[in-house]
Amino acid sequence: MLKGSKVGLRARHEDDIPILQAELHDDVVNYSRTVGGAWRPITPGSKTAQFVVDDEEQRRVPFSVVELDGGTLVGSAVLWSIDNHNRSAHIGLGLLPSARGKGYGTDVVAVLCHYGFVVLGLQRLQIETLSDNAAMLRSAECNGFVREGVLRSSAWVMGEFLDEVLLGLLVQDWKPDSKG
Repeated sequence: MLKGSKVGLRARHEDDIPILQAELHDDVVNYSRTVGGAWRPITPGSKTAQFVVDDEEQRRVPFSVVELDGGTLVGSAVLWSIDNHNRSAHIGLGLLPSARGKGYGTDVVAVLCHYGFVVLGLQRLQIETLSDNAAMLRSAECNGFVREGVLRSSAWVMGEFLDEVLLGLLVQDWKPDSKG
């Protein structure tokens, strides 16, 4: 397990999947705001469900997020689109509704930065988030991410186009203890 100050990132357990699916995927608005694609129902137990892990996939490393104090599942995190040639990857996370507003997101981003930069030896990490996602913007910026641009009207979300903010962090600018 990779440990932050509040949360740990561990391998996905089979019994995490129904919780993550019920609390993150089955919430149509939340899913539509975070995944970047149209929501569709997934049959419980489906091996194609969003949270099922393919251990052979090398370009995506999913984690379950747990509280360090007690081990309660609080969300999902992922390094995705890992590019070993250009040494870059994207960060994504989703916290269960009961876990939001507790500083877990900032801690998850910090742990994913450690994993990407120290464990994988990456040069750049990137986050794309909706421009009104104040919690993710705060978590990214507290960890040293810099706003690099706005992708105007790039996300179709529940009947309207929304702007996305592109944030980046280079290994040489990363300060492991820069959480805010």
